[in-house]
Amino acid sequence: MKARRLLTLVLFVLPLLAGAQRLGENVEYSATLEGATSSGDIAPFWFTNNRYGLGTDETTSGLVRASLIRSEQHDSLRRWRVGYGLDAAGFFSKEHTRFVLQQAYTDFQWEAIRLSLGQKERTPELKNPLLSSGGLTLGMNARPLPQVRLGLPDFWNIPGTRGWLAIKGHLAYGWYFDNIYQRKMYKEMGDRYTANSLYHSKAGFMRIGNKDAFPLTLVGGLEMACQFGGKAYGIVDRSGNPMPVQKLSSGIKSYIDALFMGGSDVNDGDAYANAAGNHIGSWHLRLDYHGKDWGIGAYAEHQFEDHSQLFLQYAWKDMLYGFELKLPRNPVVGGLVYEHLRTTDQSGPIYHDRTENLPEQISARDNYYNNHVYGTWQHSGFVMGTPLILSPIYNGSGILPGVDTEGHLRVYHNRVTAHHVGIMGQPHRDVNYRVLYTQERSLGSYASPTANPMTGHYILAECSYAPRALRGLSFKLSYGHNGGTLLRKSDGAMLTVNFSGIINKTEVR
Repeated sequence: MKARRLLTLVLFVLPLLAGAQRLGENVEYSATLEGATSSGDIAPFWFTNNRYGLGTDETTSGLVRASLIRSEQHDSLRRWRVGYGLDAAGFFSKEHTRFVLQQAYTDFQWEAIRLSLGQKERTPELKNPLLSSGGLTLGMNARPLPQVRLGLPDFWNIPGTRGWLAIKGHLAYGWYFDNIYQRKMYKEMGDRYTANSLYHSKAGFMRIGNKDAFPLTLVGGLEMACQFGGKAYGIVDRSGNPMPVQKLSSGIKSYIDALFMGGSDVNDGDAYANAAGNHIGSWHLRLDYHGKDWGIGAYAEHQFEDHSQLFLQYAWKDMLYGFELKLPRNPVVGGLVYEHLRTTDQSGPIYHDRTENLPEQISARDNYYNNHVYGTWQHSGFVMGTPLILSPIYNGSGILPGVDTEGHLRVYHNRVTAHHVGIMGQPHRDVNYRVLYTQERSLGSYASPTANPMTGHYILAECSYAPRALRGLSFKLSYGHNGGTLLRKSDGAMLTVNFSGIINKTEVR
């Protein structure tokens, strides 16, 4: 683990030497103090989730955070561009005190191609990060992973198409660093967990349309990710017999298997070979109309965890549908998002592999985010996709009456339907507001169904004040609420104070 931390630091520092002459220009600094308190037994849902892992379910907490970030866009007139970020945070609560390195990265870009090294917060694809509930495969709920990422971060116009066709995408490999968390939370309970596992992601998107010539654009693409390698503890074979500690493949072949969904897991057996690792992915589609000073868009995301939903073997019933409206500048509403999520089908409730007596395979009961080797699609207790599939941090909070969920690395509420609304605006030049409301209904999972549907109602209302007379200083007051039967009821308040500015500000060059 120390070697991985050292490698992260090396990946952060070395590329900086290539552009040392201008790296002290246009550096954005930020210092934040935050405190939250709430009634009930857990914090409000939106105080905890979609905060890149910097949230907690504890009722009283504090956060101290400081960062230095330089965007590569400050070199936008150059062929070679360099950006970097260093971001640290400290948590304080009744139960825990800890410090984390949240971001440490360098972006090294030539023309449209970027090499990103280290750990960096990234927004979900084709969604408004302030108003959306998040992505299904890679969202903004968990802490970022250290990785080596090569790609086209912005849409690049294909030569000869006059801007009517553009592409973007990436290929990345990285590693998890939640060994201490997993061992502490799950080893004593005898549950399955992993250590030193690796990460892979890839994506490709195409845009059709040139908004400067015609107001409609269409974007579609594929996003995939995988957890593989490391060591597995507490797993069982196909017959349910315990297996000793398994060292999972992490050689060159395992990287190739992660890329092409090849290989098999150690407990598959010869007769039931499957793709090695915990694979997940999404198909994306978004249509936008670009007005002069307004816009309207509609989007859809379809999640899959194996070949049954990757293509059209079964109907695509589980989807995230979204609608976004951007309004002309006014003092009431500047933007609005509505989303509807359904994950209740999962290809159906019945699954079996091909056998001698039953030669037809039914690839159903996908069990979103859960995996028989890696537990669930998470990092440090937070699911890496949508928080509406409740993270393992909630296990033990009474989320499934009659089932002992505490100390188990899995999600128990992955068959959900949800409606989500986000609104934001600027009623005054110094004042901004944001309101989120989410209503969800859960049936549990196929493995652990609820006796009756459980519901959740989550509210976030926040107001930010940045007086121009106090340049760089801003205040934000937030109210959060949990209602329904899915999570325990709670009402809370959060105060955030931030001071930010730019060191050695110069013109873009």
